[in-house]
Amino acid sequence: MNDTTTSVAAQVAALSNLPTPDLWALWDRFFKRRPDNPNRNYLESRVAYKLQEQAFGGLSAETQRRLVNIGMRHSKIKSRQIARDIELAPGTVLMREWGERDHKVTVTAEGTFEYEGKFFKSLSAVARHISGTPWSGPLFFGLKTNRKEAA
Repeated sequence: MNDTTTSVAAQVAALSNLPTPDLWALWDRFFKRRPDNPNRNYLESRVAYKLQEQAFGGLSAETQRRLVNIGMRHSKIKSRQIARDIELAPGTVLMREWGERDHKVTVTAEGTFEYEGKFFKSLSAVARHISGTPWSGPLFFGLKTNRKEAA
């Protein structure tokens, strides 16, 4: 083991003995908001992952997408759709003319979407915010075509 591995392993091992206020301080360093119903095991496991991710790097976008799709296929909670196949690199800017003005959306490094200083979890949420009606985000921004119109 190298020094980094030993150091990270020691940090992870120490989490179980860390006073709760110190654990929350670590949480706040890694996450934007606190969980609604936290328990100590959950906090420790998430902080441990972030410590390791910081030291060794995280999962590739492709691996993350594959894991989400696997989880969705095997979940007892059925969702309406499989995670998007559209991969947008951080920094990508999407433009759409709507309501006689241009709208610019930027893909963030965290995989969210920034529009006029606000952050959205999905393109569909941005499209709904702009238009005031339910829209498929990829369809609204021209990333895919409407199957009915294409036929």
